[in-house]
Amino acid sequence: MNIRSLTRGDGVVIGAAVVLFIASFLDLYGFDCPAGINCSRYNAPNAWDSLGLLMSVYLAGIIAAALVIVGRATPGRKVVGFDLGQFGAALSIFAVWTVFWTIIDGSNTGAGLILGLLAAIALAGGAVATPLVPALKAPLMSASGPKVVQPSYGGQPQPGQGYGYPGAPQPSYGGQPGQPGQQQPYGAQPGQPQPAPGPQGSAADAPAGDFTPFWFAVPVARPLYGEDGSPSPIAELAPGTWYLAVEQRGPGLIAQTQDGRRGVLQDTTGIQRG
Repeated sequence: MNIRSLTRGDGVVIGAAVVLFIASFLDLYGFDCPAGINCSRYNAPNAWDSLGLLMSVYLAGIIAAALVIVGRATPGRKVVGFDLGQFGAALSIFAVWTVFWTIIDGSNTGAGLILGLLAAIALAGGAVATPLVPALKAPLMSASGPKVVQPSYGGQPQPGQGYGYPGAPQPSYGGQPGQPGQQQPYGAQPGQPQPAPGPQGSAADAPAGDFTPFWFAVPVARPLYGEDGSPSPIAELAPGTWYLAVEQRGPGLIAQTQDGRRGVLQDTTGIQRG
């Protein structure tokens, strides 16, 4: 059973069953020792000394909790025409009914019966109310999925800092603001030397047609092959880093690395666009 599938109501039921098991070892009735008599050899009975009370209250409650949990984990299973969860809820109510009248009928009630009554009430309440109360239907444990690594190209981009990052201010093609006629390649930062153009020229030389260069990150490490069709990879794209797609090549992409190398990314499944 997946523990993340348990609800808060299931947690109440399981906790009540544990308390019931503990209560079965406690005294059912108190014992007043007369003055002048050594009562150390006398032991007050617990539920294990009374088979009827043990089976109808304590073990019945524990079995009811197991039926409720299994019934919710595997819906559709039935016992004598009832769903396991419904049968377990009915059995828990029977346990409450039995221990309540046992306490009413007795005298000098011990901790075993009192704690057993409280646990049985909590168990029956959790079994009956969980499908009806939204708060009890909430997951017992928060479902925290695996952390997604935020890709960065030479560092995590910050608003207004750097150039060429997804979401950062992008200067217009053909020049830097304030410096007409000078074009800055993708992936460069102000004040840093620019990588030498690859075999096919700068990454900013976008091919003609409908293709628009975009940033992307790969979900897992993937090889980058040469544009000449060589079977040996020229680089490996790592997850958590932004790369620039500069051209469409059949089902693949022409990508540029941080050091200016360009190659063909043949497997583009699952890439994250910037």
